[in-house]
Amino acid sequence: MKKKQHIQTQTEWEEEMSCKILQFVHDELYIDFRFLEITLSALEPKWDKRMTTLATDGSMLFFSAEQLMRVFRNNPKYLNRVYLHTVMHCIFSHLWIAGKREAFRWGIACDIAVEYTIDHMEKDSTKRIIGWLRQKTYEELEAWQKNMSLSAAGIYQWLSQKSVEEIQALHQEFFADDHVFWPKEEEKQAQAIQAQQKWSRIARQTQLEQKRRGKEEGEGEELISVQMNAQKSRRSYRDFLKKFALWQEEMHSDPDEFDLGFYLYGLQHYGNMPLLEPQESREVKKIREFVVVLDTSYSTSGKLIESFLRETFDLLCQEDILAKGKLHIIQCDEKVQSDICIENKQQLEQLFQNFTVQGGGNTDFRPAFAYVNQLLEEKKLTQLCGLLYFTDGKGIYPKKKPSYKTAFLFLEDFEEDKVPPWAIRMKLDKTEFEE
Repeated sequence: MKKKQHIQTQTEWEEEMSCKILQFVHDELYIDFRFLEITLSALEPKWDKRMTTLATDGSMLFFSAEQLMRVFRNNPKYLNRVYLHTVMHCIFSHLWIAGKREAFRWGIACDIAVEYTIDHMEKDSTKRIIGWLRQKTYEELEAWQKNMSLSAAGIYQWLSQKSVEEIQALHQEFFADDHVFWPKEEEKQAQAIQAQQKWSRIARQTQLEQKRRGKEEGEGEELISVQMNAQKSRRSYRDFLKKFALWQEEMHSDPDEFDLGFYLYGLQHYGNMPLLEPQESREVKKIREFVVVLDTSYSTSGKLIESFLRETFDLLCQEDILAKGKLHIIQCDEKVQSDICIENKQQLEQLFQNFTVQGGGNTDFRPAFAYVNQLLEEKKLTQLCGLLYFTDGKGIYPKKKPSYKTAFLFLEDFEEDKVPPWAIRMKLDKTEFEE
């Protein structure tokens, strides 16, 4: 008996056409952005009738078939822009680095950062006429560029000076995709973390591809690298802190070193005698003793110092590398002003309730190192993992290399030749700590 041929429904036809449209958009963008080959294919399309534009959660690309076909028929170039706009949010990590920022203003800041990048690349597939409000916004931001990073974090800070009416107008001007599926800070789950890690890898691959192509690509595409680098501050700082951790054994089973097959084989063939038991300990990275020195000279603001401390302890707690140990918080300008030893979370909370900056003189790094060396000699520190010095970099450095790892965290450009060769250096994005 002849099998009855399936008759395609309207819904199936719309979904098929939508996928073809998205593939067409992908191909058009690929012609102009060949170095984004992996990026443009990283999101899996998913039909969602609730959508009025594209949206993503870092894994899926949500769309409405009806809206997609209507826009493709009337304004296909706009569809190219919104597709690229959504993908760029992912490659710039906008979905995952909001922190405790206000969601609506953060979304606008991210939209402006992405649209600024697309507009300044001037590619045929995405080119559009720049209106008066958009042009005025770009001019204001470029005038601010010397004082802040032209990243979403910097634009978010710039938006804090705007009125409610101005912010609403900017939202309407730069709106492209829906941010409804962006993971909330308090609701982050394993899936969101995996998506973030995936896009971190894609960002690195994209930058490598850009370097490989060199001058093959247009100058405007350098903005993509600038934006990707601008979002690294928090992630890089988290990884940076891990460098100060020490390997130690912890009483906890290690599933990576345990073969369940041998365990079950022993139980099946030899009664209750497993051939291999799980290890009772594993090696993990933990910080036992840690020193944070705060430059409290006249050139460093108290608000910035407190924000840096909060961010540092948040990262240590999130990564679970802060073991039961001691954390010395030293305030120093041209002399050591205070040393607070933190041994538990209650003490940390009390510190922030009564935190005051002590100092205001000139910057001299040597007294802090002399003080830490004294603590080591007196055996008050016995397992020191390292020292972080939070500073603007304008001070006198010690000549002798200390016996422990030392890093200077700079808030602005510093004189490279004046920093001792033994010191680890990292420049932080000030706007990340000013929120």
